[in-house]
Amino acid sequence: MFPELNNLLNTTPDRAEQGKLTLLCDAKTDGSFLVHHFLSFYLKANCKVCFVALIQSFSHYNIVGQKLGVNLTMARERGQLVFLEGLKSAVDIFFQAQEKPHPLQFLREANAGNLKPLFEFVREALKPVDSGEAGWTYPVLLVDDLSVLLSLGLGAVAVLDFIHYCRATVCWELKGNVVVLVHDSGDVEDEENDILLNGLSHQSHLILRAEGLATGFCRDVHGQTFAFLLTPPRG
Repeated sequence: MFPELNNLLNTTPDRAEQGKLTLLCDAKTDGSFLVHHFLSFYLKANCKVCFVALIQSFSHYNIVGQKLGVNLTMARERGQLVFLEGLKSAVDIFFQAQEKPHPLQFLREANAGNLKPLFEFVREALKPVDSGEAGWTYPVLLVDDLSVLLSLGLGAVAVLDFIHYCRATVCWELKGNVVVLVHDSGDVEDEENDILLNGLSHQSHLILRAEGLATGFCRDVHGQTFAFLLTPPRG
């Protein structure tokens, strides 16, 4: 985790708010460090986490997680982490027979737009468990990142509908949290990305936006240089 970010948000794993949608947005920089932060944050908060990872492999997130003090392999084995590895799943859809609808079933459909199987996967992963099983504090859905769904042919409205149903289930019904990452391409002609970003901005309780510095690379700053903004929801 990043203690500075926790201090800025006035939160800790022991007293995090519930029922919130957090939008992570990056422009001209890589905002994936925010995804790693929230993944480690919620695992340390003893939350049940469903991670829809559409960008990187499980091993990538696990390596970064260990640097932040969490072991994703152990979390998955004990049932705290449910991990959907999008890169691997995409291959399985085309080359392996599926007994039931795959979460990314839309990749095989002629008219892409049906995210119901993905929603059902999330709902099943985060459904309440019996009191006799290991009890987690609250459920969390983490998606890295929604922009990939647009590049795979889905429309912004379909993605917004998916998030709406996830919010209704995770935030309202189960009193958990949803955290999603979206890239801001900055392209005025990319209408679908603008619709998605604006729609999520109006729904979000908190927007964290990472931007590259206008001055570009700075040799006096260790690591990647970026500007970090806290943005209130629009509307």
